[in-house]
Amino acid sequence: MENKKILLGMSGGVDSSVSAVLLKEKGYEVIGITMELYVQSNCSNLDLDAKNVCKQIGIPHFTYDFKNEFKKYVINNFIECYSNSKTPNPCIECNRYMKFGLMYEKAKELGCNYIGTGHYAKTEFSEKYNRWVLKKSKAGKKDQSYVLWSIPKELIEYIVFPLSDFENKDEIRKIAKEKNLKVANKPDSEDICFIPDGNYKKFLESNSNLKPKSGNIVDKNVNILGKHTGLYNYTIGQRKGLGISNPVPLFVLGFNKEKNEVIVGEENELYKKEILVKDINLLLVDEIKECLEVTVKTRYSSKEAKAKIIQEEDIIKVVFEEPQRAITPGQSAVFYIGDIVLGGGKIYK
Repeated sequence: MENKKILLGMSGGVDSSVSAVLLKEKGYEVIGITMELYVQSNCSNLDLDAKNVCKQIGIPHFTYDFKNEFKKYVINNFIECYSNSKTPNPCIECNRYMKFGLMYEKAKELGCNYIGTGHYAKTEFSEKYNRWVLKKSKAGKKDQSYVLWSIPKELIEYIVFPLSDFENKDEIRKIAKEKNLKVANKPDSEDICFIPDGNYKKFLESNSNLKPKSGNIVDKNVNILGKHTGLYNYTIGQRKGLGISNPVPLFVLGFNKEKNEVIVGEENELYKKEILVKDINLLLVDEIKECLEVTVKTRYSSKEAKAKIIQEEDIIKVVFEEPQRAITPGQSAVFYIGDIVLGGGKIYK
């Protein structure tokens, strides 16, 4: 008989709690795991909520301390990106190293064949590609396939996303209420998990060598237009908070780290037709041997855009059909063929 033992990542939220219920109903032998990732007072609340749900539905639950690993792989990367004038997405690193790295190792230790999470995404076997694929869920704007491009492709067939066919959060909350789960009305967590107050500048100043350091705000001709308070306080596309009076609105276009300058310009200068992507992880193919037509997302909240991509060794060049606004180094470019995630990488140029 097939081993249907699954280790489910549980944050104490409604998505992972309902995932536990659904997996149990489908006949899986479910074990809940809460990963302690950072030092915050609400961390114990997450653990308690997850424990209570597991107790209520009759499955075991374990808590493991991964704070050192989280700092090494996620927080240090977050700080390094801002130190180099890039804008990171820490969920990408967390999924790569923590949820689909260390958690999978823990699953094997516990004799589980599968791991699961409450992500809105889908895995299935594709006859066309003769391999397991990562796909978009039915959740539309809430789909989370964008933040999963970095997972190891050999794991896809062992990952289960119980929420893959739900179209919205209301359906999940309804199930939670029907099952009398105490977390049914728990609000969504929108911020970066290790910065619950959303003040990433304060976090950087408290946890790194980054401190306010004044420099010039310049245009492309290096005319000085004003002063900034530290490069990490700004992001590409930003308009507010520049403290510049100008006949037309100005936006952050980029940075000169060596000269400690923020470069600004008019909105039309924010658009790019081509970008370069590195740190590539391909899920659908082993390499891109010829020019491919795909759609590309360059931020979690952005719409997909039509583009052609070509791989040159460890770099992918992306040429968009229409120029894209505020492309930001450090963010991820994720490539789709229809609903399937081809792969992705980090934007660097």
